Amino acid sequence: MASMRDIKRRKGSIQSTQQITKAMKLVSTVKLQKARIRAEQTNPYFNYMYQTVASMLARSGSLSHPYLKAGDARKKAIITIASNRGLAGGYNANVVKLVTGSGIAKEDAQIYMIGRKAKDALVRKGYEIKADYSDVIESPVYEDASMICKEVLDAFTKGEIGEIYLAYTHFKNTVSHEPRLIKLLPVEFDEEDLKAGDSKLLMNYEPSEEEALDLIIPKYVTSLFYGALVEAVASENGARMQAMDSATSNAEEMISDLTLKYNRARQGSITQELTEIIAGAEAIS
Repeated sequence: MASMRDIKRRKGSIQSTQQITKAMKLVSTVKLQKARIRAEQTNPYFNYMYQTVASMLARSGSLSHPYLKAGDARKKAIITIASNRGLAGGYNANVVKLVTGSGIAKEDAQIYMIGRKAKDALVRKGYEIKADYSDVIESPVYEDASMICKEVLDAFTKGEIGEIYLAYTHFKNTVSHEPRLIKLLPVEFDEEDLKAGDSKLLMNYEPSEEEALDLIIPKYVTSLFYGALVEAVASENGARMQAMDSATSNAEEMISDLTLKYNRARQGSITQELTEIIAGAEAIS
């Protein structure tokens, strides 16, 4: 059985850790509130952007445009959004699993990375990091999303990559976050989009289909990417708040258990001292 001194030392160590986890939980809570509001304000625009473009393409008949068909290149770009910091539960690990379990062979994948934690994990697994934009996640703005998307789109139009994917964590609510992998290019739409678009009403383009799509598709891709950045920030802070809340609760349980052990050890020590005093008194008498 551990001595009273050891129990007291361990209890003090856990109490110090608990103070840190409490502080981190409070910080994450404040950041989450700001990020949540931002995500809720931007989500309608990006959802409507997706629905509009999908509906537009569904009513365009058979278009022939580079953005609408896969390239000949074997390489596929995966824009991966994670975190620069840990202590967020399985947040970063889930994004890494999303990439490794995507069905895209690591020999064919080019990672455009945002988030140093996931970057380190993917490097260890043998993935090629084509570019690293990890600083962007600290305070994402639309201009950053536009710059990154321009570089990836240039690689697509030059034929260096055949498809573009986006791996991020979708923010549902404060306690629910879902890792997602979506295809950005070539643009695709499903039967529901086709019905919503009413394919019988064909879309007319002015001045031409090519020029219109050259302007619309990059904005569409950038909008989805920026929306993913905003959601990822909210998801990260939500995951960290939950992780620190669990850590604080676990520390409280450990402290209670150690307090009980300390009291029992102290009671045993007092009992032993009283026994020795009584035994000594009896020996003298």
